Amino acid sequence: MPSPSPVSRTNERLLLFTLAAVQFTHIMDFMIMMPLGSNLMRVFKIDPERFSHLVASYGLAAAVTGFAGGFVLDRFDRKHALLLLYTGFAVSTLACAMAQNYFALLCARIAAGAFGGVSSSVIVAMVGDVIPPNRRGRAMGIVMSAFPIASALGVPFGLLLAGHFEWHAPFFLLVGLSTVVLLTAARTLPNLRSEHPPAHPWTQMTAILSHPIHQRGFLLSGSLVFAGAVIIPFLAPSMVANVGLPESQLWIVYAFGGACTFITTPIVGRLSDKHDKLHVLGWISILGCLVVLILTNLPTASLYVAMAITALFMISMSGRFAPAMAMISNSVENRYRGGFMSVNSAIQQAGSGLANLTAGLLVSQSDSGRLVGYPRVGLVSVACFGLTYFFATRLRAAAPHAARSHPVTVAPVAVD
Repeated sequence: MPSPSPVSRTNERLLLFTLAAVQFTHIMDFMIMMPLGSNLMRVFKIDPERFSHLVASYGLAAAVTGFAGGFVLDRFDRKHALLLLYTGFAVSTLACAMAQNYFALLCARIAAGAFGGVSSSVIVAMVGDVIPPNRRGRAMGIVMSAFPIASALGVPFGLLLAGHFEWHAPFFLLVGLSTVVLLTAARTLPNLRSEHPPAHPWTQMTAILSHPIHQRGFLLSGSLVFAGAVIIPFLAPSMVANVGLPESQLWIVYAFGGACTFITTPIVGRLSDKHDKLHVLGWISILGCLVVLILTNLPTASLYVAMAITALFMISMSGRFAPAMAMISNSVENRYRGGFMSVNSAIQQAGSGLANLTAGLLVSQSDSGRLVGYPRVGLVSVACFGLTYFFATRLRAAAPHAARSHPVTVAPVAVD
């Protein structure tokens, strides 16, 4: 298990901001596909279902490599593993930028997901290795703030580039950003080496998959991601086709929503440290259910209404991650954390990919250009909100310390 060497609060902040920067590029790479949906469907002459394959390919590829990483991730220095994976992610993003047809882009998205998904699991594992449990909710909030930053800055700027040049431009931007972040990470991230050789990969994986607390964490992760991922692929296309916004205004919607979420995500992280994490998750989930039902049934509306509803959606979606991921990280023993987080990332990415495919099956385009079936997607999302809370209660029942405001170090016990 990596040695959790104490770090100063200054170095702790530098570590978290560096990891957030890595996560920012991952999330922007994934998110930029959504607002480019209308553009890509027109350029490649594809229907919504084939577009959903472009989105889902990232998550499904990440699921496969994330599961494979669970066998070996705890055998390597966290920093070296992250730098290697992130380099592969940057190269794959360059391939996305240079793709000239649908098939080439699909292959590049698969490669980007294969590297990016495992990188995300290393990031969460490093937070768990270095940050003590009583500050882990806030730390997760900082790392998860990459989502609103990508929404407020990265995606709008990428859309502006795509509007002035072509859809390739945002991916070239990501390649440049990834290169800078890679060099920064190489200089600032600490080495986290193993004090003791981990168990044989098969033994380690068997222990990870068979532990009752781990199983409850996996169920929580899968439902957590599915609830939002089933909505997101057609968020931007629905704003154009159903709500009536021009593509040129999408960047405003994303920028406003991302700015609001940037403010609220750290607040939710601090609330998760001060209060029972399950309660925080529950209140945010109630807000999320209401917003999803409004969003997926939204008729023609003004820009300001679209901005407000989208902002509430982003706030509720990203806000759930700080308490939920802090609970999951707190429930796992250090010796399993790297492998567990890799498998956990695989489950999240698989859930995201399956959610994208589900949305593609439920949504179709009418002769008038409207997207039909989005309200059904909203009902699926609300059901997953309920499952997320249910699985969180099951995790807290098995590992009560995981949800406490000031968790103590307690070894998880077997649960029937």
